[in-house]
Amino acid sequence: MDNLLLQLDTDKHPSAFDTIVAYDAGADHVLAYGNVVPGDVRGLVYGVMFTRGGSKLRHSAIFIGGSDVVVGEQLLAEATAAFFGPVRVSVMLDSNGSNTTAAAAVLKLLSVTDVEGQRAVVLAGTGPVGYRAAMLLALEGAEVVLTSRRQERAEEAARRLETAGVHVTPLQVNDSASTARVLEGASVLVAAGTAGVPLVSQAQWSAVPTLRAMADVNAVPPVGIEGVKPNDDGVERAGVIAFGALGVGGLKMKIHKACIARLFEQNDFVLDTRAIYEVGKQLLQRGD
Repeated sequence: MDNLLLQLDTDKHPSAFDTIVAYDAGADHVLAYGNVVPGDVRGLVYGVMFTRGGSKLRHSAIFIGGSDVVVGEQLLAEATAAFFGPVRVSVMLDSNGSNTTAAAAVLKLLSVTDVEGQRAVVLAGTGPVGYRAAMLLALEGAEVVLTSRRQERAEEAARRLETAGVHVTPLQVNDSASTARVLEGASVLVAAGTAGVPLVSQAQWSAVPTLRAMADVNAVPPVGIEGVKPNDDGVERAGVIAFGALGVGGLKMKIHKACIARLFEQNDFVLDTRAIYEVGKQLLQRGD
């Protein structure tokens, strides 16, 4: 039986990237819808739920994407609310690639250093990737500092994480002095800012004797961490192991494809931030 993927995208045009990855990962057909809002979801999901039954349900699944992460989370809530009993299909949320990218960045860092009990700084931690990277690092036992240019935004993100059982310290970082202060004692650094916006200079991070590893998810020059190259994949830079956006991106793609394949294994997976991270962990444990 063919594997059918319902792609729900919050943008006007469904992501060609997500569609192509779905085909490469094992979907036989992709039904892609754009401009999807929460009120649209149940009707579309019912079409997937009620056309196949029993063991055949696993051959239908849902992928939620688009650039609006907040609305994407609302679509996921609507989709799962439509399910009842065994009548359900597996669903994955990866709006803006945030879940797979955050998972890949954290796993890259964990591959070269232990973060438990260590200070981990996430610059631009209120954005989609930074927020999720902060969550995953905290779940691994790191003492996470989540930063924003505005203290109130950092505190709001920290409150949201607290409701999910995750504790981070919110701090404002908006100039070189505050950047230097937040890096004091850091073991791990993640830069998750807007494309083309530098967040920390090489002079600043290279002056931190405790820093062991860093990851920058921005591939557009100037990069977020000065001195890190997009292709860096475990390259030592001034004594610190560095991962650039493309170095992280290779693992992100593997995780994305593995998650799509997982959707068709059974009909009750909900692949959100934590579940996608676990898929990534399993990939690395198998040596894939």
